[in-house]
Amino acid sequence: MSWGIELWDQFDNLEKHTQWGIDILEKYIKFVKERTEIELSYAKQLRNLAKKYQPKKNSKEEEEYRYTACKAFLSTLNEMNDYAGQHEVISENMTSHITVELARYVQELKQERKSYFHDGRKAQQHIEICWKQLESSKRRFERDCKEADRAQQYFEKMDADINVTKADVEKARQQAQVRHQMAEDSRADYSSILQKFNHEQHEYYHTHIPNIFQKIQEMEERRILRIGESMKTYAEVDRQVIPIIGKCLDEIVKAAESIDQKNDSQLVIEAYKSGFEPPGDIEFEDYTQPMKRTVSDNSLSNSRGEGKPELKFGGKSKGKLWPFIKKNKGAAPEDFSNLPPEQRRKRLQQKVDDLNKEIQKEMDQRDAITKMKDVYLKNPQMGDPASLDHKLTEVSQNIEKLRLEAQKFEAWLAEVEGRLPARSDQARRQSGMYEAQNPTTVNNCAQDRESPDGSYTEEQSQESEVKVLATDFDDEFDDEEPLPAIGTCKALYTFEGQNEGTISVVEGETLYVIEEDKGDGWTRIRRNEEEGYVPTSYVEVYLDKNAKGAKTYI
Repeated sequence: MSWGIELWDQFDNLEKHTQWGIDILEKYIKFVKERTEIELSYAKQLRNLAKKYQPKKNSKEEEEYRYTACKAFLSTLNEMNDYAGQHEVISENMTSHITVELARYVQELKQERKSYFHDGRKAQQHIEICWKQLESSKRRFERDCKEADRAQQYFEKMDADINVTKADVEKARQQAQVRHQMAEDSRADYSSILQKFNHEQHEYYHTHIPNIFQKIQEMEERRILRIGESMKTYAEVDRQVIPIIGKCLDEIVKAAESIDQKNDSQLVIEAYKSGFEPPGDIEFEDYTQPMKRTVSDNSLSNSRGEGKPELKFGGKSKGKLWPFIKKNKGAAPEDFSNLPPEQRRKRLQQKVDDLNKEIQKEMDQRDAITKMKDVYLKNPQMGDPASLDHKLTEVSQNIEKLRLEAQKFEAWLAEVEGRLPARSDQARRQSGMYEAQNPTTVNNCAQDRESPDGSYTEEQSQESEVKVLATDFDDEFDDEEPLPAIGTCKALYTFEGQNEGTISVVEGETLYVIEEDKGDGWTRIRRNEEEGYVPTSYVEVYLDKNAKGAKTYI
C-alpha cells in the first residue's frame, strides 16, 4: 500500500488531504486549549466558593466552628481547595504536554509538507517543460516533412514540363533536396527528444513522484499517530489526578463521619447553660387572705436566713420568673454580672486567659529587649543600651497594668466558682482600687432589680445578694504545641547565647525560624528540640511564603 503507486495521479487531492489533516490537528489543539481554560475557570470558581464560606476571623462565625458538624464543613471547604488545585494541575499538564507540544509539531509539519509539495511541483514543471520540447520538435518535424513533400512535388512538376528551362529544373531539384535534408534533421531531433522525454516521464512516474508521495504518506501517518498519542496523554492527565481527587473525597467522607451529634449537643449546653435551677411551683393565692407566696427550696429567691441568696423583686415584677425576665439593654458591666452564672464564669475565664496571653506577650517582648540591651552592652558598636531604657520601662508598666487587670477578673472568677465568699472583705481588698475607679460597677449594697418599666435588671450588686453554687469547670488545656517553622536562616556570625532565652549558633549553621523579628532586633529559632533567640543581624532569614504568619518582603 503506497501512495506513490496507487495515487500517482492524485497530486492535487493529496495536497488537499494533507492540509485537511493539519486543520484537524489544529482543531484538536483548540479543543484542548478550551478544556484547559474551563479547568482553570472551574478551579477558580471552586476556590472562590470555598473562600466565600470560610468563617470570618474574629467573628461569631469562627466561634460556631467548634461544633463537629461545622468542623466537618470547614474540612470540606479545605478539601475543595485541594480539589480545585487538581483541576489546575490538569490544566497545567494539558497545556505543557499537549497544547504546547502539538503547536510546535504543527509548525514543523507545515514546513515538512511545504517542502514535499514544493519538490512535487518542481518535478511537475520539469516534465511539463520536457513535454513542451517534445511537442515543439514534433511540430517542426511535421512541418519540415510537409515542406519536403511540396518541394519534391514541385520538382517533379518542373521536370515533367517541357517548357521549363533546365536551370529552373535544377533549382527545383536542389530545393527539394534541401527540404528533404531538413526533414531528416527534424526527424532525428524529434526522435532524440522523444527518447529523452520518455526517460524523464518514466523517472517522474516511477521514481520521483513515488518517492515524494511516500514521504508525504509517512508524514501523514506520523500526524495520525501523534494525534492518537495526544489523546492518550489527554486521558492520562485526567487519570493521574484521580487518586488525589479520591483522597480529597475520602477526607470529606472522613470529616462527615467524625460528626458527633452528642458532642454538639453538649457544646450547646456549655454555650447557653445559665446555671440557675428551674422555679418551683406557685401556690394558689387566696385574695381573701393576705397574699402569700412560697417558692421551692432550690429557687434563687430563698430567704437569706436559710443561707441562700435572695433576689429582690419590686412592684409589678413580683410574679415574674427568671427565664422570662427581661434583661437590661444598657452597656454590659465589666464583670459580666448581667449574664447567668455559668455563662458569666465562661466569659470571665476567657477574659483571664486573654489577659494572661497579653502578659506573656509583653514579657516576651521585655525579655527580648533585655537581651538586646545585653548585646549592646557587650558590643557597643551595635547600638546604645540607654536607647532601650524607655521602651523597657514602658513594657514593664504594661505588664504591671495587665497583671492588676488579671487579678481583678480572677477575683470575680473566684467568686463565681465559689472559691471566695461573695464580695468578701478579701475580694474587696483585691479589687478595691477598681471599685474606686468604677463606682457604678461595684456596689456593696442590695439594689432593687426592677427597672422603671417593670422589667428585671441585673445590677453589679448581684454579687453581694446572690451566691452562685460552684459548677464543675470541665475545660481542659492541652500542653502548648511547639511553634511551626516559618522558614530557615543561616548564621552569618558566631553567637554565644549565654543569657537565658538565647541560643548559641555557629557561623554558617542552618536553623529553623519559628518567630520573626517583631521590631526588637531578635529572631526566634530552633535547632532540633532546642529553641532560643539570636540577634537578627547575626542571621540571614529565608521565610517560607506559604507559612502561616510569614511576612512577604519585596
